[in-house]
Amino acid sequence: MSMAGNLRKVTGLGKVGGLRKVARLARRRPRVDLSHPARSPLGSSVVNCVTYQDGARVPGCADLVDAVERVRKSGEGFVWLGLHEPTDSAFTGIAELFDLHPLAVEDAVEAHQRPKLERYGETLFAVFKTVCYVEHEQLTATSEVVDTGEIMVFVGEDFVITVRHGRHGSLGPLREELEADPQQLAKGPAAVLHALADHVVDDYLTVTDAVQADIDQVETDVFSENGARADPGRIYQLKRELLELKRAVMPLARPVEDLATRPIRVIDPEIQAYFRDVLDHLMRAKEQIAAFDELLNSILQAHLAQVTVAQNEDMRKITAWAAVIAVPTMVCGVYGMNFTFMPELHWRVGYPLVMGVMAAACLALYRGFRRNGWL
Repeated sequence: MSMAGNLRKVTGLGKVGGLRKVARLARRRPRVDLSHPARSPLGSSVVNCVTYQDGARVPGCADLVDAVERVRKSGEGFVWLGLHEPTDSAFTGIAELFDLHPLAVEDAVEAHQRPKLERYGETLFAVFKTVCYVEHEQLTATSEVVDTGEIMVFVGEDFVITVRHGRHGSLGPLREELEADPQQLAKGPAAVLHALADHVVDDYLTVTDAVQADIDQVETDVFSENGARADPGRIYQLKRELLELKRAVMPLARPVEDLATRPIRVIDPEIQAYFRDVLDHLMRAKEQIAAFDELLNSILQAHLAQVTVAQNEDMRKITAWAAVIAVPTMVCGVYGMNFTFMPELHWRVGYPLVMGVMAAACLALYRGFRRNGWL
């Protein structure tokens, strides 16, 4: 019997009386294989559902409820269920099947949560913010630089449920990497949680490296010859996008530290050593983001200082030219009064003399201002 047919029933139930009732209803529906990496053609929120035992995928399309019962009876293996943006009604049956806490289910469905780690009985609930660098030909004041999403993870002793929100962050490649390492996957659901945390944090480092290239470009433009005319909107846009990245990275430090140091029943001590490596990478990303924020503040202040200096230089040039023009304006103003008794008006050399005096005075002022750097 296919997992998909049963999952369609489980996700569509508002209330489930127990495993037997779910299984009984599931047998009445057509069955679709959801073990394929692609999403169900029926449009279900279920992306993938696979049973693993001894680090290997269990072949065949077993019934979901039967698979859960079999895993729990034998005490070996676990079920990995992947969902993408499930609705509240679609998650109800799954929540009852795996005995998930209502508050955690609400967070998983609603999304827009802070990165966190919570324990509900024997189940661990973790929230990760995923990030993706948005490629752009040229950074502008409206360019999108960082796109964010979310991944929620329910971890029990015999199951892992991943709930993904957003346009990116597909877990297909991650699943393939884990299946290629059966020894690590055999360590159980905690190995999946570690691989997911490591994958998310590695994306943080990739995005910070890409953002650094944008910051370097802005810095080069600001300190170029025409840096005062650079668009400050690009700096503000980078700071806004960096804030999105900071909201994803900064709150995750405490949850990863708890996974690496605090004793948690569903986390094997051997896996905790791997979480310490994830924490080290996360702290590196955190330090880079803090440094970027300080650097952008410095670039913005330098740009504002450049604008102020450029404005002062413009004002000095305007003042210098106004002083040069003031000399002929004053002389022409005096001789424009047309008084009768002005001896200079009857001189034969009066006109060329006045013009020469104005030219000499203007030239002297120009050379003085030029020598002092005002022109």
